[in-house]
Formats: sequence, structure tokens, C-alpha cells
Amino acid sequence: MSSHPLKALIEAADRAIGAEDFDALMEFYAEDATLVVKPGLIASGKEQIRRAFVAIAEYFDHSIVVTQGDMQVIEGADTALVVMETVLQTSGKDDMPASITRRATYVFRRDTSGKWLCVIDNSYGTDLLNS
Repeated sequence: MSSHPLKALIEAADRAIGAEDFDALMEFYAEDATLVVKPGLIASGKEQIRRAFVAIAEYFDHSIVVTQGDMQVIEGADTALVVMETVLQTSGKDDMPASITRRATYVFRRDTSGKWLCVIDNSYGTDLLNS
């Protein structure tokens, strides 16, 4: 599924995270998007999501690099479910490993102009059930 347009979009968003280009990052989200910041904590809307990413960058001492592993995209009715491996690399902090691999789930919606926007960003995937 590596040729799906969402792969390039997610890679660009991950580069924006690493570069801490939060203005560019917000272009990937719908106005009504939701981000799972951590189990039990969500951010809703672009303003909260932007603040969350600023806090995440600070938490990881501005060292976070996000890359992708395997990815599957399932489309239906201008909506796409993305299930993928997300790899977070950091300098390590508070006994956290310097590399974390998650099986993330994302939901994208295609707008009337054909642009894909993230509406649910859940890098924890089904691990939320373990909380």
C-alpha cells in the first residue's frame, strides 16, 4: 500500500513534527480533528492539537523524529482508515526508551476539493484498550 497518497501526506506531517513546523503541521488536520495525546487525554480542534504538539516537543527536549513502518489504508465513502507502524525516536527522557514503535490508527476524510485531512490521530492504536 506504499503508493497510496496518504503515505506521502503522513510522511510530510511527520517531517513537520520533527522540524517543529506546527503551522505546516496544522494544514494536515481538519478543523474538528481529534488527537490522542496519551491514553486518557485528547486534544480537539486545531488550536488544542497545536498546543499539544508544542508540549510534546518540549517533553521530549525537542528531539523527536517520527517515521513510518508498514502501512495499510482502507478507504470507503471519502474516509480512510490508516493502520500503520509509527516509530518515534528521541534522545530519551524519564526512563523512556529512545525508540518507541506503535501500531497507530488514523482516520482521514477527503474534503470536497479532494484533499485528505486527518480527523482522528491515534498513535497509540488499540493499545488504548490496555489503559
